[in-house]
Amino acid sequence: MPESIDPDPRRALLDQLNARAEKGGGDDRIARQHRDGKLTARERIDAFLDPGTFVELDKFKTHRCADFGMDQHKVLGDGVVTGYGLVEGRQVFVFAQDFTVFGGSLSGAFSEKICKVMDRAMEVGCPVIGLNDSGGARIQEGVVSLAGYADIFLRNTLASGLVPQISVIMGPCAGGAVYSPAITDFIFMVKDTSYMFITGPDVIRAVTHEEVTKEDLGGARTHATRSGVAHFALDTEEATLRAVRELVSFLPLNNADDPPVQPCSDDVARRDDALKTLVPDSPTRPYDMKEVIRAIVDDRHFFEVSEHFATNIVIGFARLNGKPVGIVANQPAMLAGVLDIDASVKAARFVRFCDAFNIPLLTLVDVPGFLPGTDQEWNGIISHGAKLLFAFAEATVPKVTVITRKAYGGAYDVMASKHIRADVNYAWPGAEVAVMGPEGAVNIIFRKELAAAKDPVAERARLIQEYRDKFANPYKAAELGYVDEVIKPEDTRPKVIRAFEMLRTKRQENPPKKHGNIPL
Repeated sequence: MPESIDPDPRRALLDQLNARAEKGGGDDRIARQHRDGKLTARERIDAFLDPGTFVELDKFKTHRCADFGMDQHKVLGDGVVTGYGLVEGRQVFVFAQDFTVFGGSLSGAFSEKICKVMDRAMEVGCPVIGLNDSGGARIQEGVVSLAGYADIFLRNTLASGLVPQISVIMGPCAGGAVYSPAITDFIFMVKDTSYMFITGPDVIRAVTHEEVTKEDLGGARTHATRSGVAHFALDTEEATLRAVRELVSFLPLNNADDPPVQPCSDDVARRDDALKTLVPDSPTRPYDMKEVIRAIVDDRHFFEVSEHFATNIVIGFARLNGKPVGIVANQPAMLAGVLDIDASVKAARFVRFCDAFNIPLLTLVDVPGFLPGTDQEWNGIISHGAKLLFAFAEATVPKVTVITRKAYGGAYDVMASKHIRADVNYAWPGAEVAVMGPEGAVNIIFRKELAAAKDPVAERARLIQEYRDKFANPYKAAELGYVDEVIKPEDTRPKVIRAFEMLRTKRQENPPKKHGNIPL
C-alpha cells in the first residue's frame, strides 16, 4: 500500500522546518564534525538523555543581525539546541552548542535561548547541563554578543547553589566563553578534541613570545592535571556523557531537594578485615586511602572527582546504605597526605558544593600538617588553607570524621574536627592526634636535655617513645570529648552508616546574614 501524503500544506511546512532545523549547518559540516571525532549537538543530547525524552525549545529561533550580509545567512535554531529531558527518569535542562552553525558562535538570539532554559531550570528547580562547542562570540554582532555572554554569566551566578550546573567541554571554549563553565559546579572535558583558554597560542606568541600548542595550553589533560579547572577528562564523547549521567545520579535536583536514594544490596553491617592491617605500623610508610574508601562504601564504588589534580587529597561521591555522601580524604600515598594550596582549594570547593545541595560529608583524616616552603607561603597557603577551614566550618550538612592515622597541628583543626562542628568524630586505635609528630615535639620540648645527654641518640629515642605513648594516640582526644569513639578499623562501615542515619534529621542554621566573606 503506497505511503499516504499529508494533504495539509501547513503540516507539510512544519515537517520541512523541523527537517531544516535538525540539519544544523548542513550535511557537509556534519560530516566534517564527524571527521574531527565529534558528535553533533543533537547526537550528544540523544546520547546523554533517556531515549525519547528530549523536548526542544526555540527550535526555529534565528538571529536578528543585518550587518555584514548576515541577514542572508540564517539557520533555524541559530547554533544552539536547547530544551529539557530525563536522566534516569529525573528532569534536567540542557543546551548543546552546534559547531556546524557559524562555528557555534554566540549571538544575541543564541544567548536568549540559553538564558530561557536557565531561567526555567531555576524556577522549577532542575539541574542545567551545558554541552559546549563554540568558536566564541559572533564577531558580526559586536557588543550584542558580549552582552549575551554577560546575561549567561549572571544566570550562572544566580543559579549557583540553587540548582546543580554541569559544563561539558566538547570542542573549543575560548575567551570570555570560559567564564560560564568556570562558575558552574563541575567541568568535563574530552581528551584531544576539547580545549579551554582565555587567550590562544597565537596571542600568547605575539605578546609573550611563548610557543605553546592548544593542547598543552588548554587541553583536557592540562586542565585535569595542572590547573584543576577540569574535574574530569575522558577519552571519548560517549564516555564523557556516561560519566555526566553518573554524576547526576548522585545529585539532588535543587537545593531544597534530598539526594536520590538507590536500593542497597551491600550489607550495612559488613566488616572488612582488610582494614585491620591496611595502615602500616610505621607512621611514615604510605598506604592508599582509596582502599579505605572502597572498603567502607556501598559495593566498593567510589566516583572520584578531580582524580589527577592535587592528588594528595581525594574527593568524590559514593553511597552508604544507598544514600549519596561526599567524601574528602587525605591521601598518604602522595606527599604523605599533606595539605597544600591546590589540595585546600580543591577540597574547599567540593565541601561547599556538598553543603549547598544537602549531601552529607564523610572526612577521612591522615594529615601531617600543611606543606612547608617559600613557594607555598609566598603563593598564599595561609589564605588558601583558610578556604578549606571556612568551608568545613560553614557547612551545616551531617558531617562524620574518621581519623585513620595522623592528625597533626592546624591541619587537625581544618579537617572537619569536632571544634568546627563535625557531628560525629571517630578515630582508629593507631590514630595520633597531636600538635606535631613525636620527633619534632621532642626536638623542641627537650632541646636542652638532649644537648646535655651523655647519649643523645638513645635519650632522644626514649623521649620520642615516651611522647608517643602519652600523646600520639587518640585517647587524650577521646578523654576531652574531641573524639566521640575510638573504633576498630573493620567496624568503620557500620559505624559510619549508623552515624549518618542518626544525623538524617539534623537541622542546623548559620547566623542570619547576607553571606560570609570566604578568603578568596
